[in-house]
Amino acid sequence: MIWNRWNLVAVAIFLLVVFVVVPWLIQVSGRWDFYYTLTSVALLSIGSAGVWLTFYIGRINIGQGAYALAGGYVSAILVTEYGVSFWLTIPLAGLFCAALSVLIGLPILRLRGVYFAMVTLVLTEVARLSALALPITRGAKGIVSIPLPGGISVFGLTIIPDFSTLENVKLAFYYLAVILMVICFAGMYRLVNSRIGHLCRSLQQNEELASSIGVNIAYLRIIAYSISSFLGGIAGAIFVAISQSIYPSSFQVADSINFMLNCFLGGLGYVFGPMLGTLVLYFGWDLLFQTGKYQLLIYSTLLIFLMVVLPNGLLSIRWPSARKVKP
Repeated sequence: MIWNRWNLVAVAIFLLVVFVVVPWLIQVSGRWDFYYTLTSVALLSIGSAGVWLTFYIGRINIGQGAYALAGGYVSAILVTEYGVSFWLTIPLAGLFCAALSVLIGLPILRLRGVYFAMVTLVLTEVARLSALALPITRGAKGIVSIPLPGGISVFGLTIIPDFSTLENVKLAFYYLAVILMVICFAGMYRLVNSRIGHLCRSLQQNEELASSIGVNIAYLRIIAYSISSFLGGIAGAIFVAISQSIYPSSFQVADSINFMLNCFLGGLGYVFGPMLGTLVLYFGWDLLFQTGKYQLLIYSTLLIFLMVVLPNGLLSIRWPSARKVKP
């Protein structure tokens, strides 16, 4: 797809805001805690992007928290037990989760959508119980005192500084999360507008018809699900590096549901819907904290109202005629 001038301007403004304007505003205001907040939003949007991709092939994924937890443990174990560089554990965590999703997905992706959703719903709890039972994960004690990411040098030139030597570690993690988020959504946009993306779109309309014209349905489902799990794994790995600890309760069923809600709220028909949905949902929950015991009631009521009034998500407000992909 050829981008027009306005697409390029929008992307340039977005990059300017996240890489320049936001750090400058935080610097001026002195609210350093916003770095952690926005870093969390960026990582959650990466995990939500993976869930969106499974929606794109016509499946509801309520198990992304399981892969985030698995990716976090893979990174933590490799760093603490085997001394592997954190930067290497990021792709390794993603690949482990992708391989795991292939083993899980081969049987359950053959199920109809509702059954697939029910199976994925229990994955997060299975992952939590496994983390409690396995000796390598140290049970309920979790893995703590995980060192900060080290530096990377090439021919004596420092490419990435050692995070433990930085004055502002939160800023470093913010840039790391945002860079990965930009790469993630750029890749998702390219995938959706590629030949494979067009084939995946055919699964939403009529799987039997797609199969009759030679589309390998099982193959496409596995590809989409493994990419989804890969994104969940790398998001979990970076979360662990930020908190420098991981426990079986670090990602729960509620987190898997929130990954899904981010997609609904932003817009299932838009590639960048998970990004906006995560931002609004994260800050919306915090803003409602002042309502006390009514927080959850107001929160759920607003979500239901928005999904009824805006079935195509928040992005449909400003760009009702923009090109979108059918969920």
